[in-house]
Amino acid sequence: MSQMVISEDQVYWRQWIDSRDSHAGNALIKKYMPLVSYHVQRISASLPKSARSEDLRSYGMLGLYDALEKFDPTRDLKFDTYASFRIRGAILDGLRKDDWLPRSLREKAKKIDMAAQRLEQKLMRNISTKEIATELGLSEDEVLHTINEGFFANVLSIDEQQEREGKEGLEFTFKDSFSLTPEQEILKREQFNQLVNLIKQLNENEQLVISLFYHEELTLTEIGHIMNLSTSRISQIHSKALFKLKKLVKKN
Repeated sequence: MSQMVISEDQVYWRQWIDSRDSHAGNALIKKYMPLVSYHVQRISASLPKSARSEDLRSYGMLGLYDALEKFDPTRDLKFDTYASFRIRGAILDGLRKDDWLPRSLREKAKKIDMAAQRLEQKLMRNISTKEIATELGLSEDEVLHTINEGFFANVLSIDEQQEREGKEGLEFTFKDSFSLTPEQEILKREQFNQLVNLIKQLNENEQLVISLFYHEELTLTEIGHIMNLSTSRISQIHSKALFKLKKLVKKN
C-alpha cells in the first residue's frame, strides 16, 4: 500500500513539474496542507486571542502555493523543508502587514519592562509578575498576556531582519546552516550550554512545557493533555517561563 502511495506522489510531481497539471497541483496541495496546520498552531500559540486562525491559515496557504510554484527539484532540498520556510515566512509577513499588535499594547509592554527594571534595581533581586502587576495596578494575567505578545513581536522583528538579509526580490536565499566555522561551532555550543543552565533555573512544570513545546514541538493543547492541565493553564506556564528566561538572559 505504501509503495502505491509513493508511486502516485511521484506521478503527481512529474505531472506538475512537466506541465503544471492542475489536478496534480491540487493533489500536492492537499498532501502538504498538514504543514500549514502545523505552522499555524505553532505561531498562534504566542499570539493574542484576537488573532484569527483563519487569517493565519490563509497566509500559510499562500506560502504553500508559492512553494509549489517555485520549488526546484534539482536542488538538494526536500519539499517539506522548503515549503516550511515559505509557509512560516508567509504567515509572519501577513502578521507584520496587518500590524496585529496595537500601539497601546506595545506601550504597555514597554511600561512593564521599565517597571521590572525599576523594581529589580530597588529590591536588588529577581521580581515576580505579581509584583509588576501590583506596581502598575494591573492583574497578573494582564501582565503575562502582554509579555507573551511582546515576546512574539520581538521574534517577528528578528525574523524580519534575517529574512531581509537573505532576500532578493521575491526569492529567498537559504544559507547552509550545517557548515559552521570552528568559531561559530564553539559559540553555538556555549550559547546552547548557557540556555540549558538557564532553563534549569525554571521550576519543574516550566521546564517540561519549554521542552515539550520547543524540543518535542507539541502544541499547547497536546501539552495540556500530557500534563492533565487546560490549554489556558499551559499558556500561562509558557508565558511565565518566557518571562523568567528573558530576565535571566538580561542578567547574563
